[in-house]
Amino acid sequence: MRAVAVVAGAALIASAGLGAHRLFGAAPRPAAMNNTDTFHSRGAAPRPAPQPSQQAGAGPVLGDVTEGASRLRQAPKAHPPARDAPKPAAQQGYLNPLRDVSGLIPERVDMGVDFGGTGPVYALGDGVITNATGDNGGWPGGGWITYRLTSGPESGLMVYVAEDVTPAVQAGQQVTSATVIAHMYNGGDGIETGWAQPDGASAESELPVAGGISGGGPFPTLIGLSFEGVLRSLGVPAGNDLGQGAYGALPSGYPAG
Repeated sequence: MRAVAVVAGAALIASAGLGAHRLFGAAPRPAAMNNTDTFHSRGAAPRPAPQPSQQAGAGPVLGDVTEGASRLRQAPKAHPPARDAPKPAAQQGYLNPLRDVSGLIPERVDMGVDFGGTGPVYALGDGVITNATGDNGGWPGGGWITYRLTSGPESGLMVYVAEDVTPAVQAGQQVTSATVIAHMYNGGDGIETGWAQPDGASAESELPVAGGISGGGPFPTLIGLSFEGVLRSLGVPAGNDLGQGAYGALPSGYPAG
C-alpha cells in the first residue's frame, strides 16, 4: 500500500507542475525553435540572426566603424595655402627692364651686364631717380642714370644704366616698373646696367668691399653676376661669359648671382 501511495503521489505532483506551466503561459520551448523564437523545420538551414546595424535603433557594427576609419586614414589631407610665402621677384613688382628692346644681344658680364640693341629701358620696379645725365665722360656714350629701389626684395639697393642711353627721366622722379627711364640707341658700345655705389657715383664693383675692380677687369665680377642673376630671374637672356670664374667679392646685402 505504501508503494502504491508513493507512486500516486509522484504522478499527482507531475500533473500539478504541468498544469502550472499552462496556467502562467510558460510552455516548454520546442526543440525546433531557435534563440530568436523563429520557428523553422529541422531540415531548413538556420536563418542568420540580424546584425546590430540592421536592427532598429542599433548603431553601426564594429566592422563598419573600422572600415570607415581606415578610409579616413588613407584619404589625402587638404593642406591650407601657405601664408606669407616668398614670391619670385617678378611677382613682387619687378619686371624685365629690357622687355621692349629690339634686337637684344646679351654680351659679357663685367662691372655690370652689357647688352646690344635699341629701344626703351624700364626701371626694375618702384624707385626714385638719383642721377640722370647724357654726358658723363666716364662712360662710353656718356649716358649715366641711377635709381634707388624702394620696394621688393632688393629695396634700398642702387641700380645704374650707362653708356649708349639717353635719359628719359630726371633726378628726384618717382618711377615704377612701367616707367621708361632711358632710350637705348645703337652707338657701337651698347649699354651696361648693374648695381651702383650707394651714392650713385659709379659701379659698386669699384669699391674695396666688392674687390676694387674697375673697367680694366678682371671679369666677370661677383657683383656683376649678382645683378645678372636678377635679370635672368625676370626672363633676360644670360651673359655670354656665364659659368666662368668670378672675381672680386660680393658685399653683404646683395643677392647671389
